[in-house]
Amino acid sequence: MDLSNIKSKVDRYNLIIKNTADYRQTWEKELKQMLMGQLTRIAEDTGLSASIDSKTEWHNMEAIALNLGQQNSGIFEKVGDTQRHLIKSNGMLVYQQLFNGKIMVSILYPFIEGLAKPRPPKQVEILRPEELKPVFILRHVEEFLKEIIAWEDYDDDIPQQIGFNMGFEGANPTELQESGPA
Repeated sequence: MDLSNIKSKVDRYNLIIKNTADYRQTWEKELKQMLMGQLTRIAEDTGLSASIDSKTEWHNMEAIALNLGQQNSGIFEKVGDTQRHLIKSNGMLVYQQLFNGKIMVSILYPFIEGLAKPRPPKQVEILRPEELKPVFILRHVEEFLKEIIAWEDYDDDIPQQIGFNMGFEGANPTELQESGPA
C-alpha cells in the first residue's frame, strides 16, 4: 500500500498546525504591541482624532482597531417635543487574529444608526504575522482614510440609486415630473 500522498498531506497538516501556534505566539509577544505603537504614532503625527482599541474578549482572536469613534450625526427624529439624535459611527481600521493565527485587515465603514444597514466591511487582506510590517500599516491607514473620505464626501459623481428615484430605474426625474400623476 502506497501512503506517500497521504503522508505528504499529514506533513502539510502538521506544519499548518505548528504555524498557527507560532503565529499566535508572535501576536502575543510582539505584533500586538507593534500595531498599537504604529497606529498611535500615525494618529499623533498626523493629527488624526482616533483611539487605538484593543479587543481581548476572545483569546487568540484578539483585534486592534484604529477607531474614529462616534458622534451625534446632526440628524435627529422629532418625537413630540423632544429630539432623538441619531449616532454616527465614524469607521474603523481593524487588525484581527483569525482562527489560524493569521491577521485579517478590514475597514468598517461609517454608518448612522437607524438610517440604513451598515455597509459590509471591506476585507483589505490577510497576512501572516511576519508579513505585517510598518510600511504595510501606513498603506492600510492610507486606504482606510481614502474609503472614509469617499463615504463622507458622497455625492452624485457616481450615479447611485438613493432617495425618491429608487423605484424608477432608468427613468429621468424630469420626465416623471412632466408626465404628472396617472
